[in-house]
Amino acid sequence: MWNIFKNDNEWNEKTVVGFIAFVVMVLFAATDLITGYTGKDLVINETIYDSFTWVVIGCFGIAGVEKFAGK
Repeated sequence: MWNIFKNDNEWNEKTVVGFIAFVVMVLFAATDLITGYTGKDLVINETIYDSFTWVVIGCFGIAGVEKFAGK
């Protein structure tokens, strides 16, 4: 498991972080839908949600550029 922190590994850390941030965004959306159906309002700070959006865009964007442009 600790091999992910080495310089030469099979994992792309940016993709892993981007995927985790995307999962958090999906959980926010699902929780918002569930609380909306129950009649309660889920208050999520817009800055926090936007930060997760930028993390996803940044991580997947950098990983995509590295894949096609080389290292």
